[in-house]
Amino acid sequence: MAVFNFVQQSAMDRGRNGTGSAAATGIFGAILQTDFCLVIFPITKKPDTTGTQWRSSAPGTEVEGRNATTTMAEIAIVGGGPSGAMCGEQLARAGHKVHLFDEHLAWEKPCGGGLTHKAIQCFPFLLDNSYPKKLVNSVKLISSEEHQATLEMAHPIVIYSRTVLNGMLLDRAREAGCQVQRSRVMSVDTTTAKPRYCVEGDWREADFLVLAAGARNQLLPETRALEKDELEMTQGYFVPQTAEAITIKFLPHFEGYIWSFPRNDHLSVGICGSMSSHTSTELRSHLQTFVEKHEIPTEGAKFYSHVLPSPQERTLSDRTVVGKNWALIGDAAAMVDPLTGEGLFYAIRSGELLGRSLAEGCPEKYPAWVKAAFSAELEFAARIVRRFYRGSFLGSAVTTRMVQFMRRSPVFRQLVGDLFSGTQDYTGLKKRLWGHLGITISEFISSVLNLERAAGARIPGAGTAGD
Repeated sequence: MAVFNFVQQSAMDRGRNGTGSAAATGIFGAILQTDFCLVIFPITKKPDTTGTQWRSSAPGTEVEGRNATTTMAEIAIVGGGPSGAMCGEQLARAGHKVHLFDEHLAWEKPCGGGLTHKAIQCFPFLLDNSYPKKLVNSVKLISSEEHQATLEMAHPIVIYSRTVLNGMLLDRAREAGCQVQRSRVMSVDTTTAKPRYCVEGDWREADFLVLAAGARNQLLPETRALEKDELEMTQGYFVPQTAEAITIKFLPHFEGYIWSFPRNDHLSVGICGSMSSHTSTELRSHLQTFVEKHEIPTEGAKFYSHVLPSPQERTLSDRTVVGKNWALIGDAAAMVDPLTGEGLFYAIRSGELLGRSLAEGCPEKYPAWVKAAFSAELEFAARIVRRFYRGSFLGSAVTTRMVQFMRRSPVFRQLVGDLFSGTQDYTGLKKRLWGHLGITISEFISSVLNLERAAGARIPGAGTAGD
């Protein structure tokens, strides 16, 4: 509370000589030292363009360029989720012989299933198709103290059942010529010139091996498994009813959130939380409290649980994702936003990028292409995720202040709406916020500290909604 007292006293002192807005502006120096603005205005290093981001191979085993038509003719993909299916489609369209193996193929799992505007811009077919989907323009955010704010987005989030989305992507892979087989790959061996893989007891050989079998995948040649603090648990229900808005609920001292995503014919209601910080019992209890409070009927609804990646900074910088004859994509490569849990776009995009690099006969380009496409976004999220969920500002959780701020500031509400819809990236966020500094932070600090009463002046543009 020492920072709060200092900020409040500074504001009061300035308030005697000016308006509430001017008083709040005068305390920016103090405000910028708090956790809230470390989240909004993080102190970041310049991107390292010469480092080992998304590492390729171990030292001394660099990937060499190849000729696609002679040494990359036959490719095996382990995992038929969004990343594996997209990679298979790309390679098959380029004329490669592609075998894709998955023991489930199209199946459900507890996640929102939402695709943001950046995914639709990159892959228009995700919107322009006849598969059942739901377009949602509204998101309701609820703080741990039950403050609420609603975002209205110009660009909708496109929500699929995961069975439908995976099925669509696998259909496209098959149509391109990829051979899709419902089988389990038991083991792999990349120590030989050509990688080998065991399908239900039968060892086979390929020119390159793509591993897209998820976060808990144990088929990890020359790299390490994800550790507990690099994973998150999810639990959820698929409820046979629908709604028109997404709901996100934050919880006190909890690294994660509860979600309710309306799909075409049901609700996906679930919770995600850090595996190293929370237990499955804790998640189940929070989820049960939420569905009861919001009168969401779960009797007879199917319950799911799953494990997803939640990368740390070290995950993104130190973990090898490509070797001389193999590569990881999607969840297996931990290409997920640890702040929001968004993984579908990064899975599909990573599958596309690896497919393109293999089609050119140059798998060594894959890490650099990933870095150029989106790794800065994931690095940013990994740096701030704990402060976002655990940090405090002016005596309340950062997430609570964020929701309050959204209620009071149309500018900030629009910004958060753009973040949710995928039209605003993290790397451009700081510049945009500084551009609106006078009407955002000033407005919020003044309202939180009730400076309009202290200074005897109304804050220009301040909202009238209560907390």
